Amino acid sequence: MVNCVVTCLWLLWPHRRQPVRPVCAALMKSSADARTNHLRLRGQIGNGTTLIEHCIMRIFLAGVSCVGKTTIGAQLAGLLECRFFDLDIETERFFGTSIDRLRNRHLTSHDFRLAASQVLKHVLSREERSDCVIALPPSGLIGGYWKVVKSTRDANIVVLRDAPENILKRITFYDIDSRPLQKHLTDLERGLYLREIERDIAYFNRSYRRANVSVDITGCDPNEASRKVRDSLTLAPLKDQREAPERRFAKM
Repeated sequence: MVNCVVTCLWLLWPHRRQPVRPVCAALMKSSADARTNHLRLRGQIGNGTTLIEHCIMRIFLAGVSCVGKTTIGAQLAGLLECRFFDLDIETERFFGTSIDRLRNRHLTSHDFRLAASQVLKHVLSREERSDCVIALPPSGLIGGYWKVVKSTRDANIVVLRDAPENILKRITFYDIDSRPLQKHLTDLERGLYLREIERDIAYFNRSYRRANVSVDITGCDPNEASRKVRDSLTLAPLKDQREAPERRFAKM
């Protein structure tokens, strides 16, 4: 796995020639609808699309490093007019140290995730922040993180997916204290990091199956990607509805 802390360089993203087509008019019709910051299954319109309103929004964004969780999450929160949290930043603020130094305090990744998951609990416990978008680390649907996420009421989990080549273009490097570093990759290094990204995708893919929604953002700019994620949330309750009878049947 990529042994560095990475973030997104959105200026390098290719732009789509045509805008993403909206999935549901309920979330597109006006910003007034978004101000409620609530999602509840209300009914279905003629084409089968579900109208969603009046329910707590707790949206978790998952994906590998550099896929775009922070930038898309911030824009998505703006569209929905709710709070945004980058869990890595919240973790550094909570413990008063960088992610790398915090990892070094723990013998295993499992122990680190258990410690960092307490920050996720802390964020969710604040009543004024019950409506929010949270960008998770790559392992956000594993171990301690997953225990918190799966126990969160009204959780909507969205995994972001992009081509490894696009992710590679957005890599930046940080030192152990989370200070950005200038690093020019040689062709050999680019090939090595590309393979690491591909391995990350393969490794975390099993945990990402736990998400309610998977959104392919290949070719999208940040604005298009955030709107695509917003539109995809209208379909999540339909998935839950279809799966619920299957779960009940399995228990009989």
